[in-house]
Amino acid sequence: MNRALPVVRLRVPTDEDAVAWHRIFDDPEVMEFHGGKARDLSVYEELTARQRRHDAERGFCLWTMLDDAAQVIGFTGAQPWPQDWGPKGEIEIGWRLGREYWGQGYATAAALMTLERLRAAGVESVVAMVLAGNERSIAVTRRLGMRLENVFAEPKYRQEAHQYRLDL
Repeated sequence: MNRALPVVRLRVPTDEDAVAWHRIFDDPEVMEFHGGKARDLSVYEELTARQRRHDAERGFCLWTMLDDAAQVIGFTGAQPWPQDWGPKGEIEIGWRLGREYWGQGYATAAALMTLERLRAAGVESVVAMVLAGNERSIAVTRRLGMRLENVFAEPKYRQEAHQYRLDL
């Protein structure tokens, strides 16, 4: 069954988006594969500031996702892999949505927009790092046409992490 993807807009994160991200990600289900608990507001303040730098320097970042009513619903985009393990030196595509927006096609729609922006910026391939149990995100990688390339032992949460790749 192919259904139409929802309308979604992407923008470079603002200072105010740090507050919105903090609010909508303050949900144990949303954070299940990101440590299981909410982060402090300061984490999102630093993250949004870093994404503004990435956009200025590289032409891409983790963008704030907005629905058709201009409500912040999460983020998607790409950034250099930020960890000291895994696909060092690679550009990682990622997404995170508020719980009420799951299952509606937002992550896929925004990720497809991200891929177009990455191609325009000259990025040749992207990876997605997904914990093995995160079936929702694995489904998005499949819809994007990504292939499983590698499996890592994720050191912080001691879980299996899958590395998917898509050549652009």
